[in-house]
Amino acid sequence: MVIFRQLFDATSSTYTYLLGDATTGQAVLIDPVLEQVRRDLALAADLNLAVIATLDTHVHADHVTGAAAIRKRTGAAVCISRASGATEADRWLDHGDRVAFGGHHLEARATPGHTAGCMTFVLDDASMAFTGDCLLIRGSGRTDFQGGSAAALFASVHEQIYSLPPACLLYPGHDYRGITATSVDEERRCNPRLADRVLLADFEGHMRHLRLAHPKRIDEAVPANLRCGSFAALALLDDDPDWAPLAYSFTGIWEIAPDWVEANPGQAQIIDVREPEEYAGPLGHIAGSRLIPLPQLETRCSEIDPARPVIVVCRSGSRSAQACVLLAKAGMARVANLAGGMLRWRAEGYAVSGGSR
Repeated sequence: MVIFRQLFDATSSTYTYLLGDATTGQAVLIDPVLEQVRRDLALAADLNLAVIATLDTHVHADHVTGAAAIRKRTGAAVCISRASGATEADRWLDHGDRVAFGGHHLEARATPGHTAGCMTFVLDDASMAFTGDCLLIRGSGRTDFQGGSAAALFASVHEQIYSLPPACLLYPGHDYRGITATSVDEERRCNPRLADRVLLADFEGHMRHLRLAHPKRIDEAVPANLRCGSFAALALLDDDPDWAPLAYSFTGIWEIAPDWVEANPGQAQIIDVREPEEYAGPLGHIAGSRLIPLPQLETRCSEIDPARPVIVVCRSGSRSAQACVLLAKAGMARVANLAGGMLRWRAEGYAVSGGSR
């Protein structure tokens, strides 16, 4: 079975795709965005998947790829089209190459036109394909820079994408209206630029008169992506908190495991955001922790030293996650949620003050 998730970066309207093999746990990421690397890897971890490769459909002009940053964290191989001209990849793909993950693979199909090095990735059973900026939902990628060609894109769509089964689901690199997927049949019938009834001359005329402004980040993104995001990856790594071994959750919260907290007393302020009766109740509380119930947190932030790290705890880790968001908004930079809360703390046998034995 293939595990599949579609992820979205709102800033660039980019879709990232996670595909994993449920049996082996091996996974790949298509078109990762640098700013979302922590999120993507957190999701993979939640699903018990190990990312072994990243695939970029092309050298992007509107965002910086997260490929090199993911490689730095996981050792995942960076894959991109040989025709892209990109350096610092681990594998340069040619038409017909396969990228395996567990018992599955993606077939690389050369689909130039938006750029000279665009590729579409087709799942082994042809049930889904990832078209990047070649074919969008009821549209197409632009063809006016980076070696773009309307004639090449027209041929790519008709020869490499429309040749897939009609029911094959198509997942684009972007959508600006919130639509998530389409199919070969839909686009052949309904795409105003590339439906079967549209001739090459029609398409070329349409593309010639788009007159689109260049992407806002093109001067930053293209040079970075020609190096698979290698330089930008270092900057992202430098942003990781270094005061404790933290893990980033899929919900966007930094978390810390109980063992470090128990082994490093006094290294951080521990704020318990439960109600007073819970703090004194059967689960007990961590020695040295300070009780500030969540409903009072915003008005009592001044009681917390902003110069020292903060670890927030509740019963299960849910309310404390909300508290982390509130503290971050209040300007506290070093905040972490105690993963699993007091339930996990007690289950793993760490000492408490009060509570039932």
